[in-house]
Amino acid sequence: MNKHRNTSLSRREFLRSAAALGAAPLLPAGAFAQPAYPTRPIPKSGERLPVVGLGSTKAVMQLKQRGTAGFKAVLRTLLDGGGTVVDTWSRDAALDELTGEALQADGMVNDLFLATKVDANGAEAGRAMLERTRRLFGKTSDLIQVISLRDLDNQWPVLKEWQQAGKARYIGATVSTQRQHQEMMEFMRAERPDFIQVNYSVVETEAETSVLPLAADLGIAVLVNRPFMNGGYFSRVRGATLPEWAAEFDCRSWAHFSLKYILAHPAVTCVLTETTKPKHLRENLAAAFGRFPDAKTKRRMREEMQFL
Repeated sequence: MNKHRNTSLSRREFLRSAAALGAAPLLPAGAFAQPAYPTRPIPKSGERLPVVGLGSTKAVMQLKQRGTAGFKAVLRTLLDGGGTVVDTWSRDAALDELTGEALQADGMVNDLFLATKVDANGAEAGRAMLERTRRLFGKTSDLIQVISLRDLDNQWPVLKEWQQAGKARYIGATVSTQRQHQEMMEFMRAERPDFIQVNYSVVETEAETSVLPLAADLGIAVLVNRPFMNGGYFSRVRGATLPEWAAEFDCRSWAHFSLKYILAHPAVTCVLTETTKPKHLRENLAAAFGRFPDAKTKRRMREEMQFL
C-alpha cells in the first residue's frame, strides 16, 4: 500500500500557500480548523483517497513545448494541498519520458495514487504499453484502467493478469461520453471492477441516475472526469454572476459550483480536475471543504445551468 504524505502537514502547507496567493477567500468559514483533507473509502479495500485529484492530459500534452517545470509545480501543489490522485496514461516514448521525469521529481511519485490506462488493440500491444508505463513512470500503478472500454475483450484479461502478478493494485475501465454508459454498466455487472471512471458534472448529469447508483450497489469506486467539460463549462459561465444562494453550500466560484455538485453524490470517490495552473488547482482542492448541496439545491443548480 502507498505511503502517502501526512495529510495534516499537507493541509497546513496548502493553507499557507493559498493565503500567500490571496486564495483564502475561496475557503469556507472554519476551514482553518480542519486538520486533514477530506477523503472517501475505496469500497473494495477501505483505503481512503482524497476527494479531488488531477486529470493530467493538458499538463502532459504541453511537456514537449514547455518542459517539465509547470507539471512539476502542479503535482507539488496537489500534494501540498492534501491530494494524491493523478490520472494519466502512456502516449509515446518521448512524452512518457518527460511525464516520468516530472512524476519522479523529488520522489513525488511515491506519494501519489497513480492511475494509468491501457490504450491499445491486442493483448501483446497492451502488455507492451503497460511495461513502458511502469518503466518510465517509475512505479507500479495503483490503478490501471481500460480507456474508453477500448478492446475490452483483450485488455481486461491483461489487467487481471497484471493485478494477480502484483503489477497493479486496482483495475477498472473508463468512459467519457453518455453513449458508453450502457456498455459500462453491462461491464460493471459482469466483471465487478475495482474502479470505474465516468463523465459527470452539473451539466452532464446523466450518470447520477444510472452509472453512479449501480456503482454504489456493486461496491465499485468512482473517479469522475470532465467536471468542467474539458473547459466548455467555463465558456458557458463566463460573464455570469454566481448566484447568491450558492453561499448556502459554501460555494465561492463557478469551479466550486460544479465540483460541489459532483461531490454531493455519495457514490463519487474522487473527481479529477484538469488544470495546468497551481492557483486553479488550489481553488479546486478547496471545493472539498464546507457544505454540499442537498437534492433540492441540486435541482436548482441544474435549472440555473439551463439559462447559461
